[in-house]
Amino acid sequence: MVKKVKLDELHIVAEMASRVYSSSKEELYDELKESIDKKDTIFFLNYSEDIPVGFAQCKLRYDYVEGTKTSPVGYLEGIFVKQEYRKKGYAKELIAECEQWAKEHGCMEFASDCELDNSASISFHIKSGFTEVNRIVCFKKNLM
Repeated sequence: MVKKVKLDELHIVAEMASRVYSSSKEELYDELKESIDKKDTIFFLNYSEDIPVGFAQCKLRYDYVEGTKTSPVGYLEGIFVKQEYRKKGYAKELIAECEQWAKEHGCMEFASDCELDNSASISFHIKSGFTEVNRIVCFKKNLM
């Protein structure tokens, strides 16, 4: 069962997100808390019985999104399903909920991204119906 995340469930999302991102769950909680009440961002949790097994974060993007032609674009900012619950449809349900939310907010396109070397995520996105639109390498230079 997929549910919109409430503030008292945000710690669950932060714990799961800490398995995906390089930040601590405390840092992520603070970051996610800033976003939870914004109208352009939503978090979903998927439950098996009463056990939270995965989350997704979706956002409306008004800036240019690689490979898209419309605005706003629904954007899958993050998704995670616990290892023991993978390949059972939980991520598919989360994405469907994000896509529906994006449609309800006027989006005609839905997008996402991942690192170039994350073959598992690339495979997941393709299996989820996404089409690869571009590959880039980003650069930076320290000025100090």
